[in-house]
Amino acid sequence: MAFLNATSPAYACSTEWEPAVTPEPAPSATPRIGYVQNDMGREHVTLGSFVRYALCPPASGKHVNAQGEGPVRPGTYGPDDQATPGGWIHNLEHGGLVVLYRCESGDSGCSDTTQSALQAFYASFPNSPVCDLPAGSVGPIIARFDEMKWPFAALLWGQVLPLDTLDTQLILDFFAQQGERSNPEALCAAPTPTPAPTGTPGPTGSPAPSGSAEASASPEPTASPAPAATSSPAPSATPAAS
Repeated sequence: MAFLNATSPAYACSTEWEPAVTPEPAPSATPRIGYVQNDMGREHVTLGSFVRYALCPPASGKHVNAQGEGPVRPGTYGPDDQATPGGWIHNLEHGGLVVLYRCESGDSGCSDTTQSALQAFYASFPNSPVCDLPAGSVGPIIARFDEMKWPFAALLWGQVLPLDTLDTQLILDFFAQQGERSNPEALCAAPTPTPAPTGTPGPTGSPAPSGSAEASASPEPTASPAPAATSSPAPSATPAAS
């Protein structure tokens, strides 16, 4: 199915994506929030181009690079406002969060209650987890998107969090855990990892010598080499007859 409006490029969805079943994490592991979606590239297209997305909602893919059209202005877009993937995928590329709601029959996404909750969510949105950017810099974008299997979804670049209900705390946890870590065009330098300590402390707190579990109390005595045996020289070999 294709979708078209006067100011944004047409787009179509080939498949409404569903995440693959993943194994349960180990008891001591921190559960990963959200699912990885296959990368669909990040090619720029001209405004008005038709784009077909293999997977919807798309967490990557072709998008517009035009002032005011892509990236789009962060904010809450109502049910009749225009905010399409060709624009907000560019926000994902820079580390922004996109929250989508569906308005099919029986969904609550377009209700006054949900729209008020989404506006409150945007108003209290925290700074980003890596670059510490305030809300409104590159996200969040909250927009209607009907071509998906769930009433709600949160997106980061290459990652999707499907939601049967609007769980704003889980969305915030998703952003805190995964935000600004997968997007190909970062807006700040990646944090520098803390270097691991060198050497293993010995029994007294001093580093043990490399290659040993601990330092020896005193060196072992060195044995004197045994005298080499003297042998008589071998007789000269007789040349072979010519």
